Amino acid sequence: MEQADVVIVGAGQAGIALSHCLRKRGISHVVLERGRIGERWRSSTWRSLRLLTPNWLNALPGSPYCGSEPDGYMSRDAFVETLVGYAHRSQAPVRSYVDVLSCEQDGQGFRLRTTAGDWSAKVVVVATGHCDVPSMPFPLHTSADQPVSIHASQYRSPDQLASGGVLVVGASSSGVQIADELRRSGRRVILSVGKHTRLPRIWRDKDIFWWLYHMGFMSQRLDDLTDPDSARRQPSLQLAGRADRSNVDLATLQGIGVELTGRLKGISNGTIGFADDLKDSITAADAKQDRLLRQVDQFAGHKSMAGAPAPIEVPTNCLKRLSFANDDIGTIIWATGYSRSFSWLKLPVITADGELAHKGGITTVAGLYALGFRFLRKRDSNFIGGVGPDAQAIADHVSHYLGQSGLKAA
Repeated sequence: MEQADVVIVGAGQAGIALSHCLRKRGISHVVLERGRIGERWRSSTWRSLRLLTPNWLNALPGSPYCGSEPDGYMSRDAFVETLVGYAHRSQAPVRSYVDVLSCEQDGQGFRLRTTAGDWSAKVVVVATGHCDVPSMPFPLHTSADQPVSIHASQYRSPDQLASGGVLVVGASSSGVQIADELRRSGRRVILSVGKHTRLPRIWRDKDIFWWLYHMGFMSQRLDDLTDPDSARRQPSLQLAGRADRSNVDLATLQGIGVELTGRLKGISNGTIGFADDLKDSITAADAKQDRLLRQVDQFAGHKSMAGAPAPIEVPTNCLKRLSFANDDIGTIIWATGYSRSFSWLKLPVITADGELAHKGGITTVAGLYALGFRFLRKRDSNFIGGVGPDAQAIADHVSHYLGQSGLKAA
């Protein structure tokens, strides 16, 4: 059995950032990764993806952005290259292609069973990421008379898909970007729209994240909010990281011919039914956008909302039903988010809804921590640039715990 003071599970930006922080504190650790560094970025995203956040906002501990395009949006491949380089410079002790099968308490520490043997650790940090298990509310059984059904994490490019039109379910960041790419490739695209968050890419000549960052919005903690549960459920922003900094929202999608319809409510007998709620979803998103932009303008000292984005025009003839047999739909793409899976954690730390119970990344099991999850400590805890401060805080707590418990290696 191999040993380390700390085992970090996951070598994404959170796990590598924490490794950097632990090494600075002289704490023995290892990072176990089921694939390669940044595996989800490599294998669960589409080829043309660019980061939603501008480069200046994506700093990791000890590694601020130093390139020539601080206001640009890094491509997926460029970010993976950056993350790998950061791991090498930090001398992160990553063990690749090691899947953790179970973790349970063993005396004063933990025993982890992996595909490459067992590990003993005094501390375990779960850094497996917020986007863990693809969520598909109405999974289809593959058959000759049905469209191919895939999750957004399986989509790579338009030429990958079967012939015919495409139904995209979900209108948050992944859904609108995939719908945009497919429509521009010449496909018929239908977008099923539910709850979503609309914001302009640029507002008052600055990236919207510039305002959110400087207003303190990104660093808000759950305790600061009047409705924490609603904040946790907030959909990701309808944004894209384009070189021309243009919007990708329902208005631009309508402009290129994407057909909008309501929330998907069921699939039965070769027919998909849609709710008659598109207007309500659009109205709610526009109202929320209006409230936030007014806050930005108040912060910036603007006295009017001149130049505000126009309300989305709701189509009058939305699809209510879609037939597999008659509507030439070759593919359904589910841009419906993710859930978390902690079946490997044999510890009493899982909530009734399957989430990891913690407060600020510290669980009720001594020595077990979490990092990189949404609202872990603040609103941007699952953002690339947000994991750094959280990693510093967790590293400090780990160091104190090991020292106080007399567990830290000499």
